[in-house]
Amino acid sequence: MFQRNLQLSVHPNALSAIEPSKLMTLDWSSPRAPAEGEMQKGNLLKVESVVGYSQRLQDDLQKLGIKIKKHEENLRFLKTQIDQLDESILDMQVSLGNCHSSNGKSMENDGNKEFQNEEKTIEQILQQEKSAAGVVCQLRSHHGTQAPHLPLTKEVLGTVATLGKVNDDNLSRLFSEYLGLETMMAIVCKTREGVKALETYDSEGEINKSTGLHGLGSSIGRHVDGRFLVISLEDLRQESPFYLLNWAGNDTMFKFQYPSKCIFSCRPYSGDLIADDPQRRLAILKPRLPSGKCPPGFLGFAVNMINLDNTNLYFMTAGGQGLRETLFYRLFFRLQVYRTRAEMELALPCISDGALSLDGGIIRSNGVYYLGSREEVKVRFPVSSGPPVLSIEYVETAGRIKTMAWDRERVTDDMQREQTLLDHSKRSFELKKQEYVKFLAESSSLTVEMKLSGGVFASQKEHKAKLQTAESGTALLSKYLICPGRKEIEEQAVKG
Repeated sequence: MFQRNLQLSVHPNALSAIEPSKLMTLDWSSPRAPAEGEMQKGNLLKVESVVGYSQRLQDDLQKLGIKIKKHEENLRFLKTQIDQLDESILDMQVSLGNCHSSNGKSMENDGNKEFQNEEKTIEQILQQEKSAAGVVCQLRSHHGTQAPHLPLTKEVLGTVATLGKVNDDNLSRLFSEYLGLETMMAIVCKTREGVKALETYDSEGEINKSTGLHGLGSSIGRHVDGRFLVISLEDLRQESPFYLLNWAGNDTMFKFQYPSKCIFSCRPYSGDLIADDPQRRLAILKPRLPSGKCPPGFLGFAVNMINLDNTNLYFMTAGGQGLRETLFYRLFFRLQVYRTRAEMELALPCISDGALSLDGGIIRSNGVYYLGSREEVKVRFPVSSGPPVLSIEYVETAGRIKTMAWDRERVTDDMQREQTLLDHSKRSFELKKQEYVKFLAESSSLTVEMKLSGGVFASQKEHKAKLQTAESGTALLSKYLICPGRKEIEEQAVKG
């Protein structure tokens, strides 16, 4: 009986003593709360790790890109320096006239021949009987400084052969052969009026032998017979300023097309002159091979190898142009000069207006070659000075050339070092790029995985931005990358 009452009093009291609030602590949902929080923190750490690593890779790529850009800029600067040194060396070599390469050959072959000075050139012209050039030269020889003031010859500058000089006998022979005897003996007048004064005609168009050069020649015992070439500097701006006089026809003047030896097909030079050049040489762009380099053996342009004395150097036409820009540019145009035939043939891709070589090769124009033995022209250009003597100016210029050659070697060494650094930076960039592309692919997979897991962050906006940063690594790379390969990286990242 007692025991039965005890049991009844214990069990109901125990059940009734439990409060409803206490029962909630035993809810099965309680253990899930801390597990969800841990997942949220883990996802956050993963995102922050992805963003941080992405930023480090971007920074590394940016630094490498800056290095590559800097090395490329240095290489371009050094290449410009080398080009400038090459141009300066070539200009100084041309100014020297390449006396060693040209004079040395001519002295070996023609050591016993008389030196070609101005007196020798005039003598050669006077030996051409019944020539108009002979009359002009004889008149100047007899009247000296008074000749330019005589009515008949006041507009006459002289003959082509006497208006320019060259640095050595070999160039004298080459240029004279290229132009031919007819052009070498051409009379050069300042104006068309000067041309008209040289020859007059009667009412029937026949030559008046008592006037002009014909009358003057008869008075001094030098009869003029046959045609002779006259050049009007005033008309050089036009198509055909070359006249063949002594033509028995109805017109008072015959305009000649082109002599057989030399082609007069260009207008006067209108470009710049070489700065600070005492001879006022023309700043013609040097020939370039398809590789961009100046052809080996190129010595210069024939028009710039003609030397002018002070009187002729400062002569100006009414248009403000000198003899080099008008007469000699019209005669030689952009005729190139090379050391040897072999070097001239190698330069064919950049020869458009003819070329000569010191060993006698002649190319008149594209596809037109002058073959056979060298021709000894009876009238040649005079040489500026006697046999080659190493003047102070020559020695100084040669010293500057040697110094520039050393500078070029140093710059070349700098270029090689810079190229090595550039190659190393590009290799490092390539490795870092591959690492970044791989990272982009892996981080994209991680982002998809986290989205599918359904994790919710405490600050949804902040962590969503971080996820977007990790996902858009390719776009950030495009922003920071400053060297080639950006498009390739983006394509690889998309494929990943």
